[in-house]
Amino acid sequence: MTEIKVPTIGESITEVTLIKWLKKTGEFVERDMIIAEIESEKATFELNAPEAGVLTLMVQEGDTLTIGQTVATLAAGGATLQTAAPTQTAAPTQTAAPTQTAAPVQTTAPIQTAAPTQVAAQVATVAADAPTLANNTTTQTTTIPTENKETAKAVNLGIIEIKIPTVGESITEVTLLKWTKPNGALVQRDEVIAELESEKATFEVNAEQAGALTHGAAEGDVLLIGGIIATINTNVAVPTVVAVAPTKVEAAAAVVAPTQPIVAPTNAKATPLANAIIADNKIDTSAIHPSGTGGKIVKQDVLEALANPGIKPGTALNNRTNRPEKMSNLRKTISRRLVEAKNTTAMLTTFNEVDMSPIMAIRTKYKDKFKEAHGVNLGFMSFFTKACTYALAEWPAVNAYIDGDQIIYHNYCDVSIAVSAPKGLVVPVIRNAESLSMAGIEKAVVTLATKAKEGKLTIDEMTGGTFTITNGGVFGSLLSTPIINLPQSAILGMHKIQDRPIALNGQVVIRPMMFVALSYDHRIIDGRESVSFLVRVKELLENPELLLFGKDPVKTLLDM
Repeated sequence: MTEIKVPTIGESITEVTLIKWLKKTGEFVERDMIIAEIESEKATFELNAPEAGVLTLMVQEGDTLTIGQTVATLAAGGATLQTAAPTQTAAPTQTAAPTQTAAPVQTTAPIQTAAPTQVAAQVATVAADAPTLANNTTTQTTTIPTENKETAKAVNLGIIEIKIPTVGESITEVTLLKWTKPNGALVQRDEVIAELESEKATFEVNAEQAGALTHGAAEGDVLLIGGIIATINTNVAVPTVVAVAPTKVEAAAAVVAPTQPIVAPTNAKATPLANAIIADNKIDTSAIHPSGTGGKIVKQDVLEALANPGIKPGTALNNRTNRPEKMSNLRKTISRRLVEAKNTTAMLTTFNEVDMSPIMAIRTKYKDKFKEAHGVNLGFMSFFTKACTYALAEWPAVNAYIDGDQIIYHNYCDVSIAVSAPKGLVVPVIRNAESLSMAGIEKAVVTLATKAKEGKLTIDEMTGGTFTITNGGVFGSLLSTPIINLPQSAILGMHKIQDRPIALNGQVVIRPMMFVALSYDHRIIDGRESVSFLVRVKELLENPELLLFGKDPVKTLLDM
């Protein structure tokens, strides 16, 4: 009887969902035949039969499973369903009993240990720095952590093929970003061997069995779904490392040599945006040449340091060289969709401006109480998102799209938020934003933005939006004409808040103003609707207390 378990599909992933069984209990399956589809937080994967046999299902579709959990069993080829009943699981066939690990080496002095020289040196250093530990070495037995190498038996399945898994219905090819294991390396089962990138996300490929790895493609190659990326010779025995349980000395020895490189502090004299980029990319600030006033690091300084790693700060970059770089699948998709939006829609942009002083006053007054109550900051995005949901309800064409000769209207607002991720622009979706509170929107924004920066967004989280908001103001943009995010029909552009003189009640006053832009498809949205929508957003933003306290702002404004 062979158990089929949920494979390891990434270091940070601890559970998956069984989406669909492709085979039934009692059905005979061939080796490597796809039997199920599972979904992690990053992508959808296929589960294959490790060998031929009669299948018995152990879990249901929709179940949440932990990594390593048994989902099915396989009886030998000639077995029947009765002999492979799940309640009478036989002992695993031809499985060698695990070798017993010897007790940890014990010693009364560091020089008498069988541990590696490096460990002994570390313990000696700890003894010098920790008098109480050193004084007790003659009367107290000390256990030193060691590593025992065992040689696992070869799996003996011959040479197996590692194929590109299915990662989404519309995705037909991926790019091999990086091999994490070199050609010819001995790999353990479920060990990560490569990183792939689709047009929407990055994911890992794991070894299906232990053995010797042979690369089947080069880094940068574009591979088709189902294509062979590598082979593993399972007839080769792979050494495994069994770590002895750590002791008190290990905790002390850890002080001697830190296992993590020290990251440069991010509180250097820099602008907030520059500091954020420095923290996200763990940049040593000594490698950045400041160009801001008073020696301050600005965003452009950090971007230049990222684009030119290893170049001494202040060195002239005009070396008259070119650096060709292949476009990633994500960048290709962004390019294709932007051109498609320009070529297939009657896109037009209308503008207005918002006095941001009421929102800024509300944030100053309630930001501490808001964070104390909800655990998130009260940002600008929740005000804009909430205002847009009310305006979309009043002007439904802005929340609709064209499908052939039909107009599809939505009775909900799934708002896409444009996020600048390390590998390109992504637009994760806040579902049912119209029913969320301000705190709910802020929490959703934080969650999606964090996933975007870490490359952990799922395909489902980036599809299905009905309206998009993009904020070029965080990069200093004063005015722009954003491009529609197909198949949607409109996108709102936020911009930099700038103090400007305006006429108010016959007086010239200085106010923090923001230009807002609405790009829309003129085939479905008329000028009256687009302008009225943007005016309503402006009115709601300039009366933010209505949004914050949950009243019906549209009705209130209409009654005024």
